Amino acid sequence: MKAFFKILIALIILGIFGYTLYFLWAKSQEKPVVFETTQATQANIIKKTTATGTVKPRKEIEIKPKVSGIIDEIFVEEGQILHKGDLIARVTIIPDMVNLNNAESRVERARIQLKFIETVYNRQKELFEKNVIARSEFDEAETNYQNSQEELNSAIGNLELIRDGQTSKAKSTTNTLITSTIEGMILEIPVEEGNSVIESNTFNDGTTIATVADMGEMIFEGKIDESEVGKIKEGMPLILTIGAIENTEFEALLEHISPKGVEENGAVQFEIRAKVQLRSDQFIRAGYSANAAIVLDRRDQVISINESLLQFEKDSAFVEVEIRPQEFEKRWIKTGLSDGISIEVIEGISSTDKIKIIKQQ
Repeated sequence: MKAFFKILIALIILGIFGYTLYFLWAKSQEKPVVFETTQATQANIIKKTTATGTVKPRKEIEIKPKVSGIIDEIFVEEGQILHKGDLIARVTIIPDMVNLNNAESRVERARIQLKFIETVYNRQKELFEKNVIARSEFDEAETNYQNSQEELNSAIGNLELIRDGQTSKAKSTTNTLITSTIEGMILEIPVEEGNSVIESNTFNDGTTIATVADMGEMIFEGKIDESEVGKIKEGMPLILTIGAIENTEFEALLEHISPKGVEENGAVQFEIRAKVQLRSDQFIRAGYSANAAIVLDRRDQVISINESLLQFEKDSAFVEVEIRPQEFEKRWIKTGLSDGISIEVIEGISSTDKIKIIKQQ
């Protein structure tokens, strides 16, 4: 019995020893390398550069009052569509007391003068009708009378302008009513009822009552680095992506490149402007930030491969094509346009060839 256990233990030890030798031998054997393959595809290759900026209306107007005063009432809201001439607000004039007093005094003096001249005129007229005075004396009296009437009318008109902002003879809408000068949407109303406003004049831009813009024509304004500005020109297409509108691209056409650059953060930037082609299913708000991809060149539906598949020898490029399972040969190719990820293949391979994937170390 003891001999049996001794033999069993010896067999177990030999088995463990033999398995260990086999394991070490199997581990030392190199596993065959299996290369993965891929194929060329039909794709659009677009080479582009990017500019950042904002989308805004081409025509954006600030509506300012013609007279100074206080906002009495606002008739519109932001986002409302206006037609040319639509009422926006009404201003109550607060006249300068010194000017008002001088204007009132001028009216009174003109009335007194007219009353005196009228008396003289009537007397001269009576004498002329009796052939007592010459025609020239009467004409002089008549001229003075007409001048006095005109002076009174002028003084009254000046008083009305200072007090009301409009003369009673004017046929147009009173200056105290602020109307839209264009057709468009109200983007902003920076004042409230009760705010004081200043008229636009030579020395002052005036207070903005509202900002109105034509939202039917939008433009992209952005900046591009000096290293890229030499590659673009007017008329190039742009692909516009707006951060606030996901998964949607807009087309635009480059129409202006600034001839002068501006230094920003150590780099010279050139301003560009492009006309945006609007879509009926999307509404673009003024001031959206956007990125514009300027298309420098493109190839549509061409054979392309990933640039990582390329290998180089001297000045030529090649790929390794599978001719038999896990057996590859060099295939020299001629390449075209690249977008930095994919590259156009002009000749050398077809879309059915299996290309070895080079794993990056």
